[in-house]
Amino acid sequence: RMSDLKMASFLASVEQKAYRMALFAVKHRDDALDIVQDAMLQLVQRYGGRPDTEWPPLFHRILQNRIMDAHRSKRWSRMLTPWREEPEAGDGPIDLADPRQLPQAERLQQDRAMARLQTALQALPVRQQQAYLLRHWEGLDVKETAQAMRCSEGSVKTHLSRALAALKRELAEDWP
Repeated sequence: RMSDLKMASFLASVEQKAYRMALFAVKHRDDALDIVQDAMLQLVQRYGGRPDTEWPPLFHRILQNRIMDAHRSKRWSRMLTPWREEPEAGDGPIDLADPRQLPQAERLQQDRAMARLQTALQALPVRQQQAYLLRHWEGLDVKETAQAMRCSEGSVKTHLSRALAALKRELAEDWP
């Protein structure tokens, strides 16, 4: 069926960015994979019959809900079992960009800039991270971002403004 092919194509187009976004948020590879898989499955099961133009904001809303669920679960786990150690974050730094897409001479500079950006983004509150990543990384507009985050458009603008101000302060030394 044509709709099945469209869905498969859509999921393939968002898979890597969704994984990176989930990995960035939860900092654990297996958890990130589970989050993305759950979000994709729920989109197919619940919203596969909707027009394909509705899929991007629906998928991102589901993904963000799964990320928030993981944060809540982790918070409850820490509260209920404070003596347990946190699991390892994974196998090294999170790769936010595919370095194969850059000429070799620019990779080192890009890696350093991405490491600084990653550190600054991780210091942001979760809602500010979401607003920044959905607007500037995923390219969603304010309305789609509000749908994905389940908040008002004004809240998206506020979270994004605060995120950009914090990032500007943190990364100011990187620009003359």
